[in-house]
Amino acid sequence: MTNSAIQISVVVPLFNEEESLPELSEWIARVMSENNFTYEVLFIDDGSKDRSWEVICELSLKNPNIKGRRFVRNYGKTAALQTAFQAARGDVVITMDADLQDSPDEIPELYRMITEDRYDLVSGWKKKRYDPITKTIPTKIFNAATRGISGVSLHDFNCGLKAYRKDVVKNVTIYGEMHRYIPVIAKWNGYGKIGEKVVQHQARKYGYTKFGLERFVFGFLDLLSIAFVNKFGRRPMHLFGSLGTLMFFLGTVIAFWLLGTKIYKIYISHEQYRNVTENPLFFLALVAIMVGSQLFLAGFLGELFVKQSISKTGDYLISEKAGE
Repeated sequence: MTNSAIQISVVVPLFNEEESLPELSEWIARVMSENNFTYEVLFIDDGSKDRSWEVICELSLKNPNIKGRRFVRNYGKTAALQTAFQAARGDVVITMDADLQDSPDEIPELYRMITEDRYDLVSGWKKKRYDPITKTIPTKIFNAATRGISGVSLHDFNCGLKAYRKDVVKNVTIYGEMHRYIPVIAKWNGYGKIGEKVVQHQARKYGYTKFGLERFVFGFLDLLSIAFVNKFGRRPMHLFGSLGTLMFFLGTVIAFWLLGTKIYKIYISHEQYRNVTENPLFFLALVAIMVGSQLFLAGFLGELFVKQSISKTGDYLISEKAGE
């Protein structure tokens, strides 16, 4: 089977999901067979402590379309997806969770939206969820905040069921807890045709959820990091230089105002005065001047690093070439 013959790569990150893997693999294989898709399934074992890896090996012996990668320890879902994206060979890459809450029956329509409707990315929307309220309420707040900051109009950034054009997964890099922000990263990298599809959400059949409420805290911090890098990653002087100049100017104005006030009282109004160093504003002015200088220097150093990075990698994304 050649690389071009593979239509779909199904990526399944997992952690301690030995019970669900046989059923999930059979379900995927049935959907692929019914639609005559050429495919591969990439199971990424994120350091499971149960028999998940043994099950994956058994499944791959029965079905040559099933492949696996095993981490030596638990690195997280983002690392699993990034590893799978590098290995995926399908023209369309579809991600789903291993807990059977995502339905493989959604695959044909997701594939059609990518190949026929020409979407770069299609995200699932679990409009009706079978999760406890302790999970659904924070999710709604998280999604609303993400929409407001990123400008990407999706209802459910956390949905693991997504479809990508191959170019997208090959040209985005994720780390930390950024897997839920792939639509945001893709848009900011020029892949702006992002769609959404209402998908079926099923109650968990085996085991328990591996994610806690802390993921929302870490996820929000990652969102701020993504927003900063996207806006100022290649021009840090615009942020640090502007803030530094503003603080330096403010501190200088306050210092000269205090000095001018003292001179005026001594030589013109002959009023009583106190030393400038006795005024708390003087020390605030000094702090503003020092912090402003440091911010400006940080922006200058950042510009040097960016220039060196671009000259070495030249990592601008090119969508097409002609005449070569």
